[in-house]
Amino acid sequence: MPTSFHQSVIDEFRANEGKVGGPFEGGDLLLLTTTGARSGAARTTPLGYVRHGDSLIVVGSNLGGPRHPGWYHNLLAHPVVRVEVGTSSFEALAVPAEGARREELFAHVVRASPGYGDYQARTGRQLPVVVLERAEPEGWEGPREVRTLADKLLEVHTWLRAQLRQVRAEAEAHFAAPGAVGTQPGLGLQIRQRCLAFCQALEFHHESEDGHLFPGIARHHPHLSGVFDRLADEHRAIARVRGELAALLAGIAVAEPDRFRAEAEEMSARLNAHLDYEEEVLLPLLTDVPWPPAGPPAAS
Repeated sequence: MPTSFHQSVIDEFRANEGKVGGPFEGGDLLLLTTTGARSGAARTTPLGYVRHGDSLIVVGSNLGGPRHPGWYHNLLAHPVVRVEVGTSSFEALAVPAEGARREELFAHVVRASPGYGDYQARTGRQLPVVVLERAEPEGWEGPREVRTLADKLLEVHTWLRAQLRQVRAEAEAHFAAPGAVGTQPGLGLQIRQRCLAFCQALEFHHESEDGHLFPGIARHHPHLSGVFDRLADEHRAIARVRGELAALLAGIAVAEPDRFRAEAEEMSARLNAHLDYEEEVLLPLLTDVPWPPAGPPAAS
């Protein structure tokens, strides 16, 4: 839970289009909402930030304390975060910078806000420098108009395909670079965070299908029981590969790059075949189902 002081800052921020007074007056402030690493609960923290190109940078200074702040541990477990800046709000991928990239960005931060240099001087730990990138995969043009459940399912599938393509492209670029794996600072965590975000989104999507979408369709189309048995089998097979990838991502860096590449290739083959089949059999059944679903009628 936020402290009473943090909660007052959050309330003032949201009530005044991102502007706050007191010690934050005139500074660049955002609200970062992470998912608790252990609790799974949403946690919102006001943080100073520095712009760098199209990205925003936050630093795990914890006022120069000996431990990383809780929000940093949360984003390592759940890389997709929500960012509020001014009146805008968006999902972002949180990627801690590494190596020379971290040093370059921290120098940029200190030039913009020298206090972070003082915080670093107070502690023996290296302050995490986290880049908040838009969560959409490269080349993602945003959703087309979504009017039906078929449109919504296709939108989710398109996003998953794009995320997986980007994970594999970044991994291949890293592994193909001259020298040993790990010579490109920053890309290890970039791969980890993006792949972990993909795995978590895929898990949520399949749990939603198994728990709600498939049973709802099956009630109206009992003759398709064989189709849903096949889809359930494919979900279990994909979950096994997803579990293998998640295990490889348990550390801060991808420790077994060759195995990671093999698991990512298997995921790509299985998932794309599964999505193709699911769209072939389900989209025709969902084209007349409106989205979002109509709410209950208003009480008279």
